[in-house]
Amino acid sequence: MKVLVIGGDGYCGWATALHLANKGYEVGVLDNLIRRHWDNELGVATLTPITSIQERIHKWKSVSGQDIDLFIGDITNYEFLQKAFRSFEPEAVVHFGEQRSAPFSMIDREHAVLTQVNNVVGTLNLLYAIKEHNPECHLVKLGTMGEYGTPNIDIEEGYITIEHNGRKDTLPYPKQPGSFYHLSKVHDSHNIQFACRAWGLRATDLNQGVVYGVLTEETGTDELLINRLDYDGVFGTALNRFCIQAAIGHPLTVYGKGGQTRGFLDIRDTVRCIELAIANPAEAGKMRVFNQFTELFSIRDLALMVQKAGQTLGIKVEVQNIENPRVELEEHYFNAKNTNLLELGLQPHFLSDALLDSLLNFAVRYRDRVDEKQILPKVKWRS
Repeated sequence: MKVLVIGGDGYCGWATALHLANKGYEVGVLDNLIRRHWDNELGVATLTPITSIQERIHKWKSVSGQDIDLFIGDITNYEFLQKAFRSFEPEAVVHFGEQRSAPFSMIDREHAVLTQVNNVVGTLNLLYAIKEHNPECHLVKLGTMGEYGTPNIDIEEGYITIEHNGRKDTLPYPKQPGSFYHLSKVHDSHNIQFACRAWGLRATDLNQGVVYGVLTEETGTDELLINRLDYDGVFGTALNRFCIQAAIGHPLTVYGKGGQTRGFLDIRDTVRCIELAIANPAEAGKMRVFNQFTELFSIRDLALMVQKAGQTLGIKVEVQNIENPRVELEEHYFNAKNTNLLELGLQPHFLSDALLDSLLNFAVRYRDRVDEKQILPKVKWRS
């Protein structure tokens, strides 16, 4: 099967492209490389030294013998997207090609608009490209658990059956997004659902939790294949950020009370979830939703786990509660369902002491690349 990975130069996209290639899929990577530009704009760099996408693909060819087609361009440019579709003729599209940071979307008006134009227009263009060039193509779209917010009831997988005034219906689960980024994902979900209903397209919306880790079977093959690892206050995610803070002796920065509970998963499970979704496509006319996470943790729990793992390695780790730059509940009920991917065969990598030790050792290995000025959050929701 031919699979086009949009955003294949990014954190999840690169790991996914190599994983699918290693599983025998014919893979194309499409990316406008803007994620690297944003690092330059913000004055930050990934902890790991990553090479150009061309060098990465060349190295993958040399270690695996497998070709990956490369398309450099922007999916908000419909002419370019059509050209890529005609050239590659994908049977499935994995869509990571979005601005994925909530803090980035909250920097100012320009970044909020950029986020929504990039994400919503890009996805809308992609829906039209599938409709016009291959209506049977299966869209696997990366959503986010952040679409749901933190409701005081259980979170179902995309849809909820309700009874009201004696009548019953199954409806999209209510959305309570927490940033302009999360709002863009909600708009995407609505557009995809409508396109499936109106045009008979097939799509899987993967509402992913917070991803941690850096190594997969493929990215660990050679140092030139290594994945990016972000630790800064804009693009760094909680567990990765905590491990890097611990490695350089910086207190772990817990926002507010630290009771914010979220779904988490290992990067190795991210690539496996994508593989399972592609191998078991949605029905024509349907947008199905999978909640893509393996465990639930509070931010406070994560910090204490990293602190304990650091002590095992002889690293003194302090935990520091700082003012929360976000507008969010800091103590709340959170119980989300995640059965669909497990039923398809996902065998999760749960967060363990050994994995934390590995991630901490990885952070220690590259700690000389850390810019401490980038660790504390600089973007505030209310400012």
